[in-house]
Formats: sequence, structure tokens, C-alpha cells
Amino acid sequence: MRNVTLRQMRVFASIARHRSFTHAARELHLTQPAVSQQMKLLEAEVGLPLFEHVGRRIHLTAAGEELQRYATQTTDLLREASETFAAMRGLKRGILKLGAVSTAKYFAPSLLSTFKPDYPEVTIKFSVGNREEIVRQLAANETDLVIMGRPPRELVTVAEPFAKHPLVIIAAPGHPLAARRRIPLKQLSTENFVIREEGSGTRASMAHVFREHGVRFQTSMEVSSNETIKQAVMAGMGISFISLHTVSLELAAGKLVMLNVTGLPLMRDWYVIHLRDKRLSPIATAFRNFLLQNGAGIIAKAISVEMPHKAAAPIWRSEERRVGKECR
Repeated sequence: MRNVTLRQMRVFASIARHRSFTHAARELHLTQPAVSQQMKLLEAEVGLPLFEHVGRRIHLTAAGEELQRYATQTTDLLREASETFAAMRGLKRGILKLGAVSTAKYFAPSLLSTFKPDYPEVTIKFSVGNREEIVRQLAANETDLVIMGRPPRELVTVAEPFAKHPLVIIAAPGHPLAARRRIPLKQLSTENFVIREEGSGTRASMAHVFREHGVRFQTSMEVSSNETIKQAVMAGMGISFISLHTVSLELAAGKLVMLNVTGLPLMRDWYVIHLRDKRLSPIATAFRNFLLQNGAGIIAKAISVEMPHKAAAPIWRSEERRVGKECR
């Protein structure tokens, strides 16, 4: 590997990410023959094939999968070095790689739009997925920071709470329970629930609450989208356990109602998380500090929902605040 160049590693990393020579050429502003030539030189240096073509699709070989890990580390180190020197020169540029669970997409744009004016030259790469997808990205070092409601125990991380996260049960306005007050949780055991898919943090929270109180729930529909859940509930297909941050517009418009269930809303926290061994770039550090200082207020302003009732005895305590602590 003595003669491998940084240019070759950048080209390879782009191809591996897009699984396409054409997309890599476009991203790097190179011609496709130039990209192909760089890969021929790289494969000759490695001494093993890096790609295999199945029909029109490109797949990484075992050697290619291994090299991708090193290529990602190489490009990340160069990016961090560039941003560190930029910060030393007083510049505000770089790349912020942020991941968020799908529920957070309802307020993340407000956070980013408030942060961005002070860093006009920063490029933001924002990815959204369910909990399992975001944890995988974090483990693979594909993101600098992630926003989620429950720190992953399978990774060694630094998790810091920056805003409250209420979870509620919603129904269509015409639902028989819509006008009821102080509904016991066990009364919902006969209701049909529209729930999130396996791997969702919201589903895990719901399962925990019902299991802790010995209450079973019936599932009428399982979907991977909060938007689909809202439409299904409005159509009368059942009720749902969901983040209050996802339904503010529908509650305000009267298209959905929040059921007055004893002990709800369930109060949890939103966390900003990074791997403990991750050396945050100046831009990532700036965004983390921005969230800790301003995140709660921006979310409250972006998603303002008046609680129609106060919780009785809390069903589940908010997670212990672990500012700056390592989570396993």
C-alpha cells in the first residue's frame, strides 16, 4: 500500500458509498475514465479485486469491504484536520454529519436553520432513520452526532440531554374515548393500536410502559412512518402511542385529539450523542454546545402544543440526566 494516494482513497470511498462510478465521478468533478483509471491503479497496488459487477450493479468484494473501512477513516481524519486548522484561522467552515431518529425530523430543521446563519460556509449532511438505522450509522462512525430519545446501551457513548420529549396517545376526534377524562391504561387493552415497526424507539417506549403495568395491547396495523400512523388514526383505524412533537399541527387543527390517559404524557429526554472515543471536529463541537444551550427553547417554540390535562402519577420517570456521562 506504499504507493496508494489520497486521491485514490477519495475516489474509492465515493464509489463505495454510491455503488456507482458515474455518481462518484459527478461528486468529485472527474471524468468517468479518470475514475476508472484511479481504481485500476488502486487494485494493482492492493493486489486484490475491489469490485465485482453483477448485471449493472456494483458490489464490493471482501477486500473492498475491508478497504472501505480504512478509506472512511482516512477521509474523516483529513476532514477533521482541515476543520481544526480552519478553526485555528478563525474560519467557520467544514462538514457537520448529523443523524436523527425519524421522530426528531419534526424539529431538527428548526435547530439547523437557527444554527446555520452563524456558520454560512458549513455543509450539513443530515440523515434520518429509525433507531436501529441511526445506531448502526453511529457505530460505523458515519455521523458526528446523533439525536435520539434513548442512548444506545450497546455502544460506549457520551449522551447529553438537551430537551424534554413527551409521548402521548392520540385518537380521531370522533373516538368514544376522546371526551373521557382520567382513562386507566388498562382500559386501552381492548383498543386497536397503530404502532411503529420493530427497531423504533417509540415502539420500545410503548412496549415498556404497557409491560411495566401488566397491560396487553392489540395491534391493528404496523407501519414505519409517523405520517402514515397519523393518517391511519384520523381514518379511524385505531389509536396510537406517539411523540407529541410529531402531532402538533394535527392537534391544533382538530384533526387528532390527545387522550386523557392517567399518567400520561410520558416524559423522556432528547439526547445529543457521540461515540466516547470520537474526536469531535470544531463544527460538531459548536453544534453540540448550541443544542445544549438553545435546543430546548427552539423546540418549544417550533412545536408549541398546549397540554389539555396534567398527568396524574407519572407512568415512567424521565430518564436520569446524564450530562457528560458515558453510556454503555
